Amino acid sequence: MIPDFVAVGHVTLDRTAGVVRPGGAAYYAAITAHRLGLRVGVLTSFGPDFPADALPPGVEILNLPSDRTTIYELKPLPRGRQLTLRARAEDLEASRLPAEWRAAPLALLCPIVNEVDPAFAAAFPDASVGADAQGWLRRRGPGGAVSPQEWEDAGLVLPQLQLLVVSDEDVAGLEKSALEWFQQVPLGALTQGRRGARLFVNGELYHVEADPAREVDSIGAGDVFAAALLIEYNRSDDPWDAGAAAACAASAKVEAAGAATIPDRPALEARLAAYWRRQLA
Repeated sequence: MIPDFVAVGHVTLDRTAGVVRPGGAAYYAAITAHRLGLRVGVLTSFGPDFPADALPPGVEILNLPSDRTTIYELKPLPRGRQLTLRARAEDLEASRLPAEWRAAPLALLCPIVNEVDPAFAAAFPDASVGADAQGWLRRRGPGGAVSPQEWEDAGLVLPQLQLLVVSDEDVAGLEKSALEWFQQVPLGALTQGRRGARLFVNGELYHVEADPAREVDSIGAGDVFAAALLIEYNRSDDPWDAGAAAACAASAKVEAAGAATIPDRPALEARLAAYWRRQLA
């Protein structure tokens, strides 16, 4: 099978408030694409402790076996959250990408712990390639504490991308560099939680309003935004419509824990119609 959408990155076990749930950018991106009706492949690495049924039936998983699954501990802070890396699965090398997956029309690189080989950006010759780049901007310190770092391989990755997505939390202290990155891709987004997102279209800055939501769990919302933005932009060729759809998908996600409320196509269309009615009122 040639997937419509390939996600590359670790799936995780996320520990927060005494609860352990599946997570990771590739996990949330894959579920988003699946619920929007795409055939999905995930290239990842996890250990025997990751639940086999965490991803929906029909999502094709290529697991590079590991003795352990990547585990993050997340502690909410007044602004943002504190991440501690407790375990890490195997690196993902571009040479392990199946030949037929290289023909996929959409690919989203989803590093969370610097595990995704930058060569993946050039591994999909006919695809629209996006990067949810958070994991290339993280350093593991003493005790697993996670802190920001410069993106060393940006010069290798950016020329291959159609889309770049990072959050304001990801680029804290790196704002000048981030603005330079967005000048090098056709479409970019800086997600800002309840404040929506800053959308860069060929380097020009626009604002995307957030869709109102009753927030229960924001973990993974930026990953849902990135996947929906890539899918909808390549579906409509309209960056503003795609940005609105991504905002709606992300807001739907935060209304329940985990992936439970990531919308399917009818739910997204209904939410988007209401969003545009409010914007035009």
